[in-house]
Amino acid sequence: MNPTTDRIRGGLLAFYRSFMFPTGESMRRWALAAIVVNVGITVTGAAVRVTGSGLGCPTWPRCTSDSFVPTKTDSHAPLNMAIEFGNRLLSFLVLAVAVACVIAAWKLSRGEHGRPVLLRLALLQPAGVVVQALWGGLVVHTMLNPVTVSVHFLLSIGMTAAAVVLFARAGEGDAPATRLVHRDIRTLGYVLTTAAFALLLAGVVVTGTGPHSGDDAASRFGFDIQSVVRLHTDIAYVVVGLTFAMLLALRVSDAPRPARRAALVLLAVVLSQGVVGYVQYFLAVPAALVLLHVLGATLVWICTLRVVFLLRTRGPAPVPAPERPELHHAGV
Repeated sequence: MNPTTDRIRGGLLAFYRSFMFPTGESMRRWALAAIVVNVGITVTGAAVRVTGSGLGCPTWPRCTSDSFVPTKTDSHAPLNMAIEFGNRLLSFLVLAVAVACVIAAWKLSRGEHGRPVLLRLALLQPAGVVVQALWGGLVVHTMLNPVTVSVHFLLSIGMTAAAVVLFARAGEGDAPATRLVHRDIRTLGYVLTTAAFALLLAGVVVTGTGPHSGDDAASRFGFDIQSVVRLHTDIAYVVVGLTFAMLLALRVSDAPRPARRAALVLLAVVLSQGVVGYVQYFLAVPAALVLLHVLGATLVWICTLRVVFLLRTRGPAPVPAPERPELHHAGV
């Protein structure tokens, strides 16, 4: 048989098995896919804003008053309409992955040794897609009010966090959480997470105050841009300091290697994000760097949560049940 055909067949078979006979590992892969698509739609949402396409589809749920898809109109450029509509279409990919997470988690939740916690976490994904879709309509109807736009971003951050939690829980057991480090280091992890979230909040205030509103008709926060940028920068310094303190504490306490490695990755991401932020500021906020900065913000958030989860353990993940013999005879 052709090697390409073999690879396609193997990929389809693996895809089928991840649905029909999920394991903790395949559940983690679906959770990782949820993380990726949520980060993707967050960044493309920023692309809608920096290209001035926020009202490219000026109505909701339709793109125009009489069509669900972009049609020729004198009020909006075709490119802006395509960009906004493309971002709307991407939400269906996020929904598809969310449904896949629910199906896999539902199958893992059944039986005497099922894991209903995974199903509860997975259900947050489709619920979040619905909330985001409805909130997106509010964003359009409020003409890109910076408050609604900010919440739209934060909802994506929340969905990403839920996917990270699902990823972590799918790879471990259900025993009570046990610390792998000193209690003070875990407390430092919670403080770091709070500071990272505060950094995101300050970032959306800067975004709602500065340029790239998404459309000329959009309103802005009435804050002084220099003041909010300074606040955002000060919080970023706090996050850098806390990250360095976390890395140092993990090294001197001989913490498990995965936690130390995750903290090192977080420090690299935070420092890279700082460089992008400064270059973006001094170059008058070019659109390409805005997208990179938004991507960096989501990565800082993900890496921070990853560090915190590696500071404790719930034991090994349950071993999957043996496969049904008749499936081998069926060639599955």
